[in-house]
Order: sequence, then structure tokens, then C-alpha cells
Amino acid sequence: MPKSKPKATSNARLKPKWKTGPMPEPRSWRVAFLLSLFLGPFGADRFYIGRTRSAIVKLVTLSCFGVWWLSDVILIASDWRRDAWGRPLKH
Repeated sequence: MPKSKPKATSNARLKPKWKTGPMPEPRSWRVAFLLSLFLGPFGADRFYIGRTRSAIVKLVTLSCFGVWWLSDVILIASDWRRDAWGRPLKH
């Protein structure tokens, strides 16, 4: 009978497999909100919180005519958005 794999630790569950190296410091909620408010159509808020792939799509599509920008502003303002490692933004 094959042995089962050991269970992942809590830190391993937070860190996606494609992210290598040490985890960066938690991102600031205030900076993320201001970036989303003023530079959101260009994906600056998503680049800041570590979501690079979706930031590139947001940049290329110019935030899907503003719909994506508005949803990100609301999600960050309501403290719903998390960084790329699944951590809440720091206040």
C-alpha cells in the first residue's frame, strides 16, 4: 500500500506553488485603495498586491470599459480584496 503524502503546513497553504522565495510583507490597504482609485484602469492596484497575471489582462483591456475598475474599488474599499498570498491587506 503506497504511503500518503504529509499534510501541508498552514504557511504552505497560503503560498501559491508558482510563487518562489520568501513571502513579502503584507500590502497596505490605503496604498492599494489609492492606486485602485487613480490608476485602477491600468491595473496598478493588482500589480501592487501581487496579482500580476490579472493586472496584465486589466491593463490590456483597459479595465473592461471601467467595469473591472469599479468592482476593484468597491472590493478594496470594503476590505474584501486579499493579496496574492491570500492575506488581508494591512490597515
